[in-house]
Amino acid sequence: MGLFRLLFWIALIVVAIWLWRRLVKPRPDAPRNTSEAPPMVRCAHCGIHVPASEALSSEERWYCSRLHLEQGPKRP
Repeated sequence: MGLFRLLFWIALIVVAIWLWRRLVKPRPDAPRNTSEAPPMVRCAHCGIHVPASEALSSEERWYCSRLHLEQGPKRP
């Protein structure tokens, strides 16, 4: 009877620790939906990527600033 009681308490402690760790452990966030990210475009002058809503367009090219728009595309 003593061995059964010992095994019972060990099992109870293991289950309690498992439940406690499961409740306290932070759950990983859901994978971020990539559709939430704004569409990005590449500056024809410097190559930096900027949101399309902030970029300036000229002759089917995108630029990150007015200065780069005026300077035009980078030449090799």
